[in-house]
Amino acid sequence: MNNLDISLLKQQLAEVIPPISTALSLPPACYSDVEILELEKKYIFQANWIGLGRADQWQNPGDYSGLEIVGIPIIVLRDSQSKLRAFANSCRHRGAQLLEGKGNCQVIRCPFHRWTYALDGRLLTAPKIKNSEQFEYNKYGLIEVSIAERYGLVFLNFDDKANDIDQYLDGFGPLHAPWSFDDLVSYKRHEFEVNCNWKAFLDVFNEYYHLPYVHPDSINNIYLTPEPSEEVSGDFASQFGPTEGTGALLESTQQYSLPKIESLDERNANGARYTWLFPNMTFAAGTESVWIYEAYPLTPQRSHIVLTLCFPTSTTQLSDFEHSARYYFERLLAAIEEDIEALENQQLGLNSPLAQQGRFNPELEPNVASFAIWYARQFENLQLAN
Repeated sequence: MNNLDISLLKQQLAEVIPPISTALSLPPACYSDVEILELEKKYIFQANWIGLGRADQWQNPGDYSGLEIVGIPIIVLRDSQSKLRAFANSCRHRGAQLLEGKGNCQVIRCPFHRWTYALDGRLLTAPKIKNSEQFEYNKYGLIEVSIAERYGLVFLNFDDKANDIDQYLDGFGPLHAPWSFDDLVSYKRHEFEVNCNWKAFLDVFNEYYHLPYVHPDSINNIYLTPEPSEEVSGDFASQFGPTEGTGALLESTQQYSLPKIESLDERNANGARYTWLFPNMTFAAGTESVWIYEAYPLTPQRSHIVLTLCFPTSTTQLSDFEHSARYYFERLLAAIEEDIEALENQQLGLNSPLAQQGRFNPELEPNVASFAIWYARQFENLQLAN
């Protein structure tokens, strides 16, 4: 690091501590500084479980995606035994990228020199390599990366020394069981970019504070005063709030609501649970649907966002499903447009060298504050020397 004052950063992050009622917010530089983004790649994205969205992106053996996460090319696929796997997207010969985009394959074949791998990563063929002395195929399989499926969601981990996935998700299952996550079907997956920091996008999704000011005529009147945030053991934050109608539709399109999720009890069927799985995946579990966001940094001030809208299997089989479901997707896009205007304005303020740390509203921003506290703890071992 050349310009970043590590000592000052650690001093500022030390103020982001519980309780939420007195904690300071993250330093504005954490939303705008390119050197801090480099630290995030090391201490956040390469050291923790990362959310990749819904598992049904990869339904069949051979289904794959070529992804890039904080600059690291990755392959995610289902092998011939339907096990989900992740590999470095790099040939063991001379490093060529193996797969791009999404698709289905029977083997993984390098486009450069045709080294070919099985779906479990084993090297199958290496043309003309027999002239190389002491070449052992079993030493040149693809480099595997830890990946896990839980509750219909997928998580990736670059660090084998990180917490066990079930420790990371401790308490998540019982809290979200009413929504039957394993029974959900992904209806729409939408990707876009926003001119704001990745954390800022996740912040706005997880707080009630902005609703009357950013969404006064679209969704504000649906959301009532939220309950206190949950006390959890895992690396996530969650808050439930009652709604007047469904939060998954605009105020003007409530008449198109689909049936409530059958497994919900009366309380959960009349509200929405907002959960942030640290660091980069969040969702709202509502009355009839669940909508999920993934956020990935491109630059300190620009993010790649993935939205997935999900419904129960039984709902997708209704004769009028498509007609009603489009109103759910339109609601999400309309709210995003209103959020983006606020976020891009916020980013301009965060870019200012005069910007300072702020405070949290404990009732309306507990998820945001919980993430900030978790984030600050990830840098406790940051070295002072530049």
